[in-house]
Amino acid sequence: MPLYEGVHAHPDGDSTVARFAATAAEYDFDGVVVRNHSDATADYDAERIGDEYGVDVVEAIEVRADDPEVAAGHVGNYRPKQTILAVHGGTNALNRFAVESDRVDVLAHPMRGRGDFNHVLAKAAAEHGTRVEFDLSRVLRDDGGPRVQALQDLRKLREIVEQYDAPFVVSANPHSHLQLRAPRELAAVGETIGFSAEQIREGLEAWVVLAERNRERMSDEFIAPGVKRGKYEEES
Repeated sequence: MPLYEGVHAHPDGDSTVARFAATAAEYDFDGVVVRNHSDATADYDAERIGDEYGVDVVEAIEVRADDPEVAAGHVGNYRPKQTILAVHGGTNALNRFAVESDRVDVLAHPMRGRGDFNHVLAKAAAEHGTRVEFDLSRVLRDDGGPRVQALQDLRKLREIVEQYDAPFVVSANPHSHLQLRAPRELAAVGETIGFSAEQIREGLEAWVVLAERNRERMSDEFIAPGVKRGKYEEES
């Protein structure tokens, strides 16, 4: 199964989509998910960049809002246009909104800020198919007390997600191509929070699972899960 990484490109981050794609290819990723925040979207040609660097470029959005009501409006606006839709978590209200919404693919960094994650949210994520993100950025880029706290948060998150079999994704959450890390490096970080290398790989593969499913749903041929428009419907 291919491995993808979710990135924040310029103007949300410091590197262009093309630069991310080039570096991702060097690190043996098969694709990048351009998950810029909704207030800092990028302008790029996904097909051209993908062809140039030999990686799949997935159009995505990470909705950032102050409260669930505003987030719901953004989700309604962006869902028909974006292959993958994430919600920027970090408060209990937004975390809950994301995992209880069938239109949201990923709850991004739920342990940020004042955010937390518990068994109620894990059950909701499993029921609605919302993938919970394991954001490894603070472990990779912080030190001292903040890094220790990040490890504790991720260990707690892993225990709850595993207990309730909630779906998840893994990311280094890079805002620059210099912050990209090869899958084997992410696997090493994953081991410090109790994941196996295979589980980290599964979390990187999850991005492409979402992309393929949603691209099918967005196609003209799609009618319902498992049902596509045939030639007779097209001709009628």
